[in-house]
Amino acid sequence: MGDKVQTHPGAAGRAMAADHPASVRNVVLVGHSGSGKTTLVEALALTAGAVNRAGRVEDGGSLSDYDEIEHRQQRSVQLSLVPVDWDGIKINLLDTPGYADFVGELRAGLRAADAALFVVSASDGVNGSTRMVWEECAAVGMPRAIVVTHLEAARADFEEMTRVCAEAFGADDPDAVLPLYLPLHGPQGPDGHAPVTGLAGLLTQKLFDYSTGERKESEPGEDQLPRLEEARNRLIEGIISESEDETLMDRYLGGEQIDVKTLVEDLERAVARGAFFPVLAAAPAADGARQGIGTVELLELVTGGFPTPLEREVPAVTTIDGRPRELKPCDPDGPLVAEVVKTSSDPYVGRISLVRVFSGTLRPDETVHVSGHGLADRGHEDHDVDERVGALTTPFGKQQRPVTHAVAGDLACVAKLGRAETGDTLSAKDDPLLMEPWQMPDPLLPLAIRAHSKPDEDKLSQGLARLVAEDPTMRLEQNQDTHQVVLWCLGEAHADVALERLRSRYGVQVDVVPHRVSLRETFATRSAGRGRHVKQSGGHGQYAICEIEVEPLPGGSGIEFVDKVVGGAVPRQFIPSVEKGVRAQAARGVATGYPLIDVRVTLLDGKAHSVDSSDAAFQTAGALALREAAADARIHLLEPVAEVTVLVGDDYVGAVMSDLSGRRGRLLGTEQVGNGRTLIRAEVPEIEIGRYAVDLRSLSHGTARFDRRYVRHEPMPPQVADRVRQQEREAS
Repeated sequence: MGDKVQTHPGAAGRAMAADHPASVRNVVLVGHSGSGKTTLVEALALTAGAVNRAGRVEDGGSLSDYDEIEHRQQRSVQLSLVPVDWDGIKINLLDTPGYADFVGELRAGLRAADAALFVVSASDGVNGSTRMVWEECAAVGMPRAIVVTHLEAARADFEEMTRVCAEAFGADDPDAVLPLYLPLHGPQGPDGHAPVTGLAGLLTQKLFDYSTGERKESEPGEDQLPRLEEARNRLIEGIISESEDETLMDRYLGGEQIDVKTLVEDLERAVARGAFFPVLAAAPAADGARQGIGTVELLELVTGGFPTPLEREVPAVTTIDGRPRELKPCDPDGPLVAEVVKTSSDPYVGRISLVRVFSGTLRPDETVHVSGHGLADRGHEDHDVDERVGALTTPFGKQQRPVTHAVAGDLACVAKLGRAETGDTLSAKDDPLLMEPWQMPDPLLPLAIRAHSKPDEDKLSQGLARLVAEDPTMRLEQNQDTHQVVLWCLGEAHADVALERLRSRYGVQVDVVPHRVSLRETFATRSAGRGRHVKQSGGHGQYAICEIEVEPLPGGSGIEFVDKVVGGAVPRQFIPSVEKGVRAQAARGVATGYPLIDVRVTLLDGKAHSVDSSDAAFQTAGALALREAAADARIHLLEPVAEVTVLVGDDYVGAVMSDLSGRRGRLLGTEQVGNGRTLIRAEVPEIEIGRYAVDLRSLSHGTARFDRRYVRHEPMPPQVADRVRQQEREAS
């Protein structure tokens, strides 16, 4: 790293199909919104020769300014693949959204990649959500490097940002987070800011000047050596401390000059196994320039230091019936196992699936087995179907270029898999397999919708089905209690994108309506009721009378029906009819239209007619009796209560606990979980946490996350119940 110069002009930078896993690098770019990920991807593609200037494909024609802006906006909220070629290596750059609402796209990128570039803005620093993703990568041992961007900003300080990164990411070993290069600065401008013009390689002690638009190598001056020497010594010590050669440290401390080639090889091995995390600097190319600052160095790190797909274990694989299946890591000749990491719809070619091949080789026009399991709770049906693969392509700007195959370890786009959804497994039709799914964040923000018009109503079901097929972080609910269609999203931006996709892609206009929580009713006092259903209108009449008593039961008891009729006042064959009528009325509610629960209904007496009594008549009488009993009783409105678990930084514990109390929450306890975080457990009425996903993010500056679990229904405070009843009356 540091002493090779590659330009790859023109077509040389276009990455097509790889022939072996060793010639592939899969890299995901991670960072908060505005950190410069997309700009960095474009700069790398420009340096590799895949584009002729930022945002323009080499020979794909000139996109209009509007199209370019629209394309960048789409990339800002979804995972996108940009493959480039560098030094004979295909690099699949996976650009992920920085918005917290699109963490599902980020998780898909982490699944498809073998290493991560954390992009940090010199003007914004490291936020809490980026730290959390770093910890996720650390938990699975994913190799990582850090790229500092926005060095052109006033007061940007690379050395200070390196210190911040070591503090944020190097909790266990700050000396494992060190720079490989130091920025070179040009003359100060009128504002006192000295622009970055190049880099100084610490291991090679070479200067790389980008001021002319092309990378030029030179030797450092005497006045520059002291600054380089201090940083170089620390870097060498950091590399040696992670070296697998235990004699290297003794040799170094003994005064031996360690060969640069040895240091570079040790550095690359430490980076590949996730033990050392180099910090680099990058800046986009100036107008007319071919190379952005630091892009060559970054491409060299990716090709030399990041692992090949051969070094990654295949996620757990089973047969369709659940039997474990052992596979060799990334074997091009092994059984086909590929995974859909992203699904999108194109108005011209239909559904396009971005696929990571973990084993075997995927080819166009072959029939594969598509398996999807484990997301039934989010509106996805389990399925096992055979489908014919359409064209295999690789993205090139907004175009798709055909490829002949996708070898194990590579990524490709597959057209016209009509049933495949994000997270599904592709395997051989005669050897169907299933991969263990990656962890999906739970959507916790409800969005209740209804069709805007009758034509929209006809298209709504299909549009929603396509929407959730693309995005497994979205959950579709058809609530049987409130009769609402609810899209559960990760946040407001996620919800806005879902509505826009319904409108623009699927031609469905919807209205957002207030989300209703599934309330219940119960009797607060004992009561009695008499149901009389007697009609004589000529011919066969209707006759049924029953008397019941209703009493409240403890929470969770449901509806209990007891028969205490004596003397045959209600014939035995009609007693189940009374119960059926009571239960049907309880399901419809007796006061506010919400289901009645947790009561015992006792049938005490009644009357029948030898000719006019019937099953239907006693069902009606049972329902009337329950309604009469409710009219003379005090009815409690019950609200669902959830157990909420909040993982939050220690700095925000007080604010979060105070906020939960303001939502009528009951604190159950707190627990220290390390890394400066606390787990808070509380029980909170669900009606109070409809927008908690948004409010908690604001309260904790995006650093907290929470889970919720329904525990029970319990009586609502009278003043809250009165407010809900008033809202129900206004809505009707």
